[in-house]
Amino acid sequence: MRGGAGRGGSEVKPALRRHGAARVRTSQGCCAVYTIVPSLNDVPLHYLKPNSLVKFRCMIQDMFDPEFYMGIYETVETSAKSRVLRFGKYKDVAECGLQQEVALNSAKCVTLERQTFYCIPVPGESEWVKEAYASASQARGNPSTSYTPSRHKRSYEEDEDMEMHPHKLKEQCSGAGCSGSQACGDAKRLEKEAPGAHQNLPNCTTSIDLNFPLPGEKGPACLVKIYEDWDNFKVNDVLEVYGILSVDPALGVINDESTKDGSSILDPIECMDTMEEQRVHSPPPSLVPRLHAIVTLKLQHVNPFLPTTLKDKESKDSITNILPDLSTVRAELLGFLTHMLLGDGLAAEYLLLHFISTVYSRRDILPLGKFTVNLSGCPRNNSYTKCLHRTIQQLVPSSYCLPMTLNNMNTLQFIPHKDYTANRLVTGVLQLASNTSLMLDETLLEQGQLDATGVRNVTALGNLITWQKVDYDFNYHQMEFPCNINVLITSEGRSLLPSDCQVHLQPQMIPANIDEYMTNLQTAVVPSMLKKFRIYLSLLKLMDYSISDDVTKAVEEDFVEMRKSDPRSITAEDLHQLLVVARLVSLSAGHVTLSRERWQRAKQLEVLRKSRLQQQTHVNGNEP
Repeated sequence: MRGGAGRGGSEVKPALRRHGAARVRTSQGCCAVYTIVPSLNDVPLHYLKPNSLVKFRCMIQDMFDPEFYMGIYETVETSAKSRVLRFGKYKDVAECGLQQEVALNSAKCVTLERQTFYCIPVPGESEWVKEAYASASQARGNPSTSYTPSRHKRSYEEDEDMEMHPHKLKEQCSGAGCSGSQACGDAKRLEKEAPGAHQNLPNCTTSIDLNFPLPGEKGPACLVKIYEDWDNFKVNDVLEVYGILSVDPALGVINDESTKDGSSILDPIECMDTMEEQRVHSPPPSLVPRLHAIVTLKLQHVNPFLPTTLKDKESKDSITNILPDLSTVRAELLGFLTHMLLGDGLAAEYLLLHFISTVYSRRDILPLGKFTVNLSGCPRNNSYTKCLHRTIQQLVPSSYCLPMTLNNMNTLQFIPHKDYTANRLVTGVLQLASNTSLMLDETLLEQGQLDATGVRNVTALGNLITWQKVDYDFNYHQMEFPCNINVLITSEGRSLLPSDCQVHLQPQMIPANIDEYMTNLQTAVVPSMLKKFRIYLSLLKLMDYSISDDVTKAVEEDFVEMRKSDPRSITAEDLHQLLVVARLVSLSAGHVTLSRERWQRAKQLEVLRKSRLQQQTHVNGNEP
């Protein structure tokens, strides 16, 4: 159970009113509250003042069991016996001075409930996204040594000393009149972090794995406390949280195995959590701070150049101003992609359609709108695919390139799984946020034997591509987690994995130095046009789309005629593919309804694509 200082809850709402927290982010720019509130994504933790208002852009990696805390409680002055009523909301530790104790049996005490999410930075978030958010922020923190936490009037240096020497916490807790049951109550919170935490030294932050899905990821992890409507959120949701920062050093030492004298500060009768669970649920706050949410926004995207939603009038007006430029931006982007694909205009068309595809609905188990592209014909043992992904990173808000080497397939953990001992969800590579671009580089797949892990990983990739779902492993059963991941497969021949569309690359040029060529291509695009590319690709994913009755009838009649001319050349699956391509062709031109012209253009693209595949089959003597 957790309590909190009286000033914490009473100061929060007035502060938010002063900052106008009802308005967060709008249209092309940022309003005042968004720019002046410091972000955990941009500002180092030691630059932020404890118990201050901060924000955090993150993904829910895990959700813990609800926890109880002291919403209202009384403290008693041991000498004067005077009582003070305090509020525990937005706080982790009860305010208990040197001559005070918490009146646990007071009739005025109220126990409330809150939910804790383990949140991490958005996996694979592009550098330009981080830089844009950081540059828009006016909040620039400075390390402060003058701030004194109110709970015990200690200096921040003493706080750090308490974190590194847990026996001092026990001494102070005893001197302050805090009972053992209160200490145990403080420890009874279900917080957790990444696997491997505290494996050797409980207070050694360098040994802690923050449970990031992708290797090499950096940034803060955070335990976000939600006080209302937590049922509206689910694992892998992307959030922007505004709340009160809590970095009390006591949070990292309550669940240490023992103090220096060998005695535990926890009551084994009242604290039933396993030692492993206590370890991973109580990371040092200097590494994993706590954030008590006041405003929590579920984000459809993380593009800093677009409004968070397209529903309010101000956002709709800003989008209306963009629409007239879409045709120009499309032409420029298509030219850029053509150069990126070594002069192949047809492949550029399909890559553009792939970038704007998204799962817009599900019919039973079938995800509608997905468009996985297999770009075959890519050079083998060449840096081209690496350069291709670096260029893609400049266009989309979040992405990851997975080299499908035999070692990666046999050793990496793709599927998240439940660790019941530590009561945590151990992450995997496929735990990604919605609309992440995942590039699978099959050109690096060499001959060899897939072991059991490799087979499971290949199966997981197939399920992701076909059904847009990942089956998380809960040991005794599997649980389906729907996802919305744009998968691009680069391969030499036809991919071993399923895809919605295979496009065989036909380079019109072979640069002598591919790295130099791709670098020059990126630098040749002016920043203003690059920004338009980024807006274009994210915006079209969010636009609604429909087909009128007249066009539906015309499509049906056209399909019947195609079947009459050559029944074996087109099937129901081909019709579905044509409708998907036609939808994306329409959206790419800024049209939210299908026209006869766009339908004919989709048919033309499909004829060209299939003709190229047939030509490649004749050249190679087998399927490409």
